Amino acid sequence: MGLLPGLLLTLAGTLLCAAAAAAGSRSCAESRQALAARGFSLGAVPPGLISGEHLRICPQDYTCCASETEERLSRQSQGDVQALAGEAAAFLLSSLGSRQRRFHEFFGEVLLGAERSLQAMFTRSYGHLYAQHAHLFQGLFAELRHHLQGTRAGLDEALSDFWARLLEQMLPLLNPQYSFPEKYLECVGRQVDSLRAFGDSPRQLRMQVTRALIAARAFVQGLAAGRDIAAQAVQPPLTGECRRAHMRLSYCPLCRGTPALKPCNGFCLNVMKGCLASVTELDSEWERFLDALTQLAERLGGPFNFELAADSIGVKISEAIMYLQEHSMQTSAKVFQSCGSPRPARSRRAPQAEAKRRLRTFLPEEKPTTAAGTNLDRLILDVKEKLRLMRRFWVMLPHTLCSDGRVAADITNEDSCWNGQARGRYLPDVTADGLVNQINNPEVEVDISQPNMLTRQHVLALRSTTSRLVGACNGQDIDFQDADEDGVSGSGAGYGEDHHPLPGADTAGAGGVLVGSRASSEAWGPHRERPGKVSSSSPRQNQSGGRLSNRASVFYLPAPPVPRMPLVLLPALLPPLLSFLGWW
Repeated sequence: MGLLPGLLLTLAGTLLCAAAAAAGSRSCAESRQALAARGFSLGAVPPGLISGEHLRICPQDYTCCASETEERLSRQSQGDVQALAGEAAAFLLSSLGSRQRRFHEFFGEVLLGAERSLQAMFTRSYGHLYAQHAHLFQGLFAELRHHLQGTRAGLDEALSDFWARLLEQMLPLLNPQYSFPEKYLECVGRQVDSLRAFGDSPRQLRMQVTRALIAARAFVQGLAAGRDIAAQAVQPPLTGECRRAHMRLSYCPLCRGTPALKPCNGFCLNVMKGCLASVTELDSEWERFLDALTQLAERLGGPFNFELAADSIGVKISEAIMYLQEHSMQTSAKVFQSCGSPRPARSRRAPQAEAKRRLRTFLPEEKPTTAAGTNLDRLILDVKEKLRLMRRFWVMLPHTLCSDGRVAADITNEDSCWNGQARGRYLPDVTADGLVNQINNPEVEVDISQPNMLTRQHVLALRSTTSRLVGACNGQDIDFQDADEDGVSGSGAGYGEDHHPLPGADTAGAGGVLVGSRASSEAWGPHRERPGKVSSSSPRQNQSGGRLSNRASVFYLPAPPVPRMPLVLLPALLPPLLSFLGWW
């Protein structure tokens, strides 16, 4: 009988050791440390596991969390999900934003380079004669910049007004023997389209520049719109059901005293798919948006090449002026027939020696160059690769989040992960992607019958942006199409606005006298709006509020010899001439 007391004592010691070990395993030391790092007061966190009957979300076993702790962790769940989604979208947002800035700067640099090249070539060709009256051309480039930035509509009207003003200034230079009153030049400006005084160059320039500007502007705006829409969509407000599911996913292991235990991958996928169910509805519209961006990028490197369009500006203007000079007799005859015969000038000024230079087209090596140090093809290849990596972003967002080792356990660790109740395998099936499939989600109750209005707004915004991109691929300006169809243009013809002095331009001390022009003050009067067109900027004003002069924007042209009038026109011109002389 002496052996039995010894066995009992040994068994009691063993039980005491086991109890001590169990007490140690039920410590909340790790959870207290994790909660303290999150800003929780340790006074509300027990040192060891307590009964969890008070819990509303986590399993009601032993716990380290009081009711207030569980509630507070649940409220933090929304911010945690949004922060994780924001991190996942960082590549998308930064790529769209940086490419938008690169293309915006590139297009602006190309226009500036084309303007500087035109100035350098015209200055070499015409010296002070160009420098003194470069405002017309500077105003044209300023207008093109406004259109590129999306602050102007009606580029066709702006270009037509440029050619009209150029013709108004050149007609007196072609015919210095006549006097052209203000009203007469108004008639000349109205005839610019029907006269075809500049040949086919205006049409060619309009096609190249308009399509390239529309494409460039739509592309830059499309990148910015995609970035803004994605930035808003990736921060969705979470439902109460989603917050509770994320609480079970991420914080219930902490309340069980095992904060290092990661959720099972399948458990994470079901929670994230349920929480982000509405966001995944962006996927189809997002794919169409990326398709349109990619197609427009290809157009910018092909038929709508912005560099080639900018290069052509100076060349086409030079060719147009040359054409007008070579066909000055025919153009003058058409003008006299439409607007009447002008009166002879009282006196004629001899052309200056510098003004005797004939206009000429540019040599190939003198044609405007693109912006230095940039490469459009490289930019396009880069952005196309980035757009490719953005595909299926929204539908794959739950998978992206759950593949993060900080969020869930690796898929190979299926037996030692948090399954929502304890450590072990997650048994429910993972639901398929998409909103409709979440009707059977075992972790988050999703109402698929009620559309998410915020997501619907993002879908409509993407759809609108895609329509503009597709229109730009077809050479159509969707933004301002309705206004143009109504005959209203918001651009005006502000070629005298926003003058940007170019480096090296001698605009202050340029001398020279306008050959064959009137020296009266009316030659420098305010610009007239062309009849039949409505402008929101009429009358145009400069930044200081004063009215701008269109007579100041003159391109000097050497006065050619007075052409001999064809005999067929003599009968028509004889009565006005005799009437002027008082013989009729």
